Amino acid sequence: MDYNKDNIEEIVKQVLAGMKATSVSPAPAARSASGSIPKTARVAMLTGIEKFELKSYPMPEVGDNDILVKVEGCGVCGTDAHEYKRDPFGLIPVALGHEGTGEIVKMGKNVTVDSAGKPLKVGDKVVSCMIFKDNPDITMFDLNKQNVGGADVYGLLPDDNYHMNGWFADYILIREGSTIFNVSDLDLDSRILIEPCAVLIHAVERAKTTGILRFNSRVAVQGCGPIGLICIAVLRTMGIENIVAVDGNAKRLEFAKRMGADTTVNFTEHKGIEALTEAVKDAFGGYLADFAFQCTGNPVAHANVYKFIRNGGGLCELGFFINGGDASINPHFDICAKEITTVGSWVYTLRDYATTFDFLKRAIAIGLPIKELITHKYPLEQINDAFITNVKMEGLKIAVVNK
Repeated sequence: MDYNKDNIEEIVKQVLAGMKATSVSPAPAARSASGSIPKTARVAMLTGIEKFELKSYPMPEVGDNDILVKVEGCGVCGTDAHEYKRDPFGLIPVALGHEGTGEIVKMGKNVTVDSAGKPLKVGDKVVSCMIFKDNPDITMFDLNKQNVGGADVYGLLPDDNYHMNGWFADYILIREGSTIFNVSDLDLDSRILIEPCAVLIHAVERAKTTGILRFNSRVAVQGCGPIGLICIAVLRTMGIENIVAVDGNAKRLEFAKRMGADTTVNFTEHKGIEALTEAVKDAFGGYLADFAFQCTGNPVAHANVYKFIRNGGGLCELGFFINGGDASINPHFDICAKEITTVGSWVYTLRDYATTFDFLKRAIAIGLPIKELITHKYPLEQINDAFITNVKMEGLKIAVVNK
């Protein structure tokens, strides 16, 4: 080969570059996406009633058991709206957002797998919202003795030196003791819906413990907000087809049919509980429901739902995620004489969270428009507009999505 001066200089450059690339250096404390992490990040901090402010904070240190996630999106939950309107938990100032998902950009050296034992690496898409306290009944993945109601939740944490405690932000720090799930096989919209869908997976599992809910059950679902609509979808993926949706919003009732409801009842068209009960009965072909799911936070709705259920039927109450007030029922007529089996449902177990991933895939596979629940998307800087839309009930699921 003919080596001229230019060739020799080029070869020397390549050799030196190769020596530099293969030189040994101390192992880093954490694995990260090179050059992609800024020194500061924005957080949408709720600083007062109905007032978010975008604040910039220094990027926190990532400990050996921590994970730094770049937020891609987060749904607005009814609980977020309650905190936004009146701060019932006394958290202000607070970084809200617990229906979030994003991409791992930095990992502590001790982090290798997620809460289900699935390998984790930088670049994986993840979800998490729980930080467990010292309670083995809820931290053991397979035992599921309790739901995760006793755990702390990202998005409902008191502000601290980390600040990046909720998903309405550019980044969130997932700390040691938290759950984390690798959901890289799901698209963004599906991942945003994981947390609310897990609520309904848990509710249906609770309903199944009564022994009443079966393939051929007549099921009434009261309330067609996101929770009720997802409830219908979960039932439909299980093969339950005889579903009657009850709500006062015609558009939501129409969407309920697309999600799997066979028939709908608009309560605004019927005066009094007797007339409404007859309408539900007519929708089932002259029968009362074998089972009912109460998905509103309205005490009157809770009192009414017992009337829709047959003797020996069942009820799952999951609408009251916060204290919505007292409901008036007649224990003799509503429970004892009819021998109604009632279960309550609140949040979920770890197993339910993992099961949700398969539910979403199944719902999409059979053609349910589950992702159409997300009707509005706002950038982080328009989070106040997102919450106004949510409070006005102008859509179904409102999401904050980072570009």
